[in-house]
Amino acid sequence: MADEGNNRGAFAIQEYYCRTMDAPIYARLCTAIERGLTRESAIGARLLDWPGEPTKDALPLRFIGGLHALVRAGADAELARVFAGEITDEAAIADVVNRVCAEHHAALDPWLDGPPQTNEPGRSAALILGLSEAARRATARLEVLEIGSSGGLNLLIDRYRFWLGGLEIGPADSPVTITPEWRGDPPQPVPFAIVSTKGCDVNPLDVTDPAVAARLAAYVWAETPERLARLERAIAMVRERPVDLVRADAADWLEARLAEPQEEGVTRVLMHSVVWQYLPDPVAARIRAAMAAAGARASAARPLAWVAMEPNRAFAHMLVSVRAWPGPGEREIIAHSHAHAAWIVPGTPPPSDAGAPSAAAIEL
Repeated sequence: MADEGNNRGAFAIQEYYCRTMDAPIYARLCTAIERGLTRESAIGARLLDWPGEPTKDALPLRFIGGLHALVRAGADAELARVFAGEITDEAAIADVVNRVCAEHHAALDPWLDGPPQTNEPGRSAALILGLSEAARRATARLEVLEIGSSGGLNLLIDRYRFWLGGLEIGPADSPVTITPEWRGDPPQPVPFAIVSTKGCDVNPLDVTDPAVAARLAAYVWAETPERLARLERAIAMVRERPVDLVRADAADWLEARLAEPQEEGVTRVLMHSVVWQYLPDPVAARIRAAMAAAGARASAARPLAWVAMEPNRAFAHMLVSVRAWPGPGEREIIAHSHAHAAWIVPGTPPPSDAGAPSAAAIEL
């Protein structure tokens, strides 16, 4: 049965994330929706009566993505003032949102039908750190297998250039240079090469389609224009040279890839970012089992690793983790980061973060 309190609470959780991720405009918007959304429109009723688990379903991001699409299309001048930070009063924002829900039902309703696929290229900065650690533990040649690839923009990880605390990784002539704020000692250089990248998604996006590119742009927070510029350059890279991305169930695809012959001296790496919460429990269980079985077969000549950038329940941060086989395959947190890797901090985060809602993230 739908629980209105739980559904409103999802916006409070998203507000916490936005506030701690330096997105005050979106934080205010989430608070206004949480407290002021009404049932006077069909959209409002659908949100408040959402039948699923709203945080796991990323309901706030679905809805706000739709609102931002309206702004980008020039469909509502007053809503644009909210997204520009010009309207800051909570009640006034709620009034705008309720009016927009009533007037733009046809445009907004489809945005609630599926999860957001932000496909943020900046997350590659955190993932490359994990790949570097995998290479340090295993071999200097990596075969990357990504699940939940969305439009495949993080499959360009071997073509991006990174600056991590003064350490340069990747081709110097890349059209996309990713430079997160590095908070800590610079990482130790580990020479490695990515020999291949392959990915899957249950609903892969063709980012070369202008309509798809526009949808991805709507999921970029309006107060981070640098992310939008980077997204556009990454999409141009895919137009120039496509990535290896297929439509498949994550467990089916990974099991098939792990069963394929593995080249000697190459580390096979499972990689994903902000995907785990969207996987059905049976799919997640199969992936764990497949990696455990492949890990038991791993050898020094044919190692296995698991690199992830995922949220946890205690922090409004992403945890960057690595597992490696042969060996116990225990998960080690090597860094924590901003949701879009705008900043990265090496090491494990502090033991507590007071104020984080208890359902704010999903454990890996």
